[in-house]
Amino acid sequence: MIRRLYDWTMRAAAHKNAVPSLFTVSFVESSFFPIPPDVMLIPMILADRAKAWYFALVATLGSVLGGVFGYLIGYFLFDAIGQPMLELYGYADKFEKFAAQYNEYGAWIVFFFGVTPFPYKVITIASGATGLNIAVFMLASVLSRGLRFFIVAALLYWFGPPIRDFIEKRLGLVFTVFVVLLFGGFIAIKYLI
Repeated sequence: MIRRLYDWTMRAAAHKNAVPSLFTVSFVESSFFPIPPDVMLIPMILADRAKAWYFALVATLGSVLGGVFGYLIGYFLFDAIGQPMLELYGYADKFEKFAAQYNEYGAWIVFFFGVTPFPYKVITIASGATGLNIAVFMLASVLSRGLRFFIVAALLYWFGPPIRDFIEKRLGLVFTVFVVLLFGGFIAIKYLI
């Protein structure tokens, strides 16, 4: 089953709609979708290494624009949904302290988690909910998401065939590590934030 999914992804990466799909996945992942854009980006670069930098740029633009949407969700929907829930459970005062600390280190938080496999949508929504300065948010997002996707592009551009061979020979292991990292990010959210 994993082999068929991998083969399908590789075919989809070479499809004429792959670039708009990459942009869309990058956009929605930054605001509400649980699957990272790497599932599209990596096979696309492996399928056409000459376009690695272009694909990284598309993923970065989609992710940053999706991050703005996530920020707006946090900014506009927090008062309608989040604040009443905090008040109901008696956490309104604690959230204000959290928001102050978050905004003090906001640029570093956005940058750090924007580079890691941690679900970026949590950071975008939290940034809006706490009212992090939008310019700080945008700058940190562009730098971190660009760094993340261009590092992936660079590694696959320069070491593509050996990495592709490694993935294809150890597909089960690669898939297992991916799933562990994905669920590990969600568990980290629960216990760290």
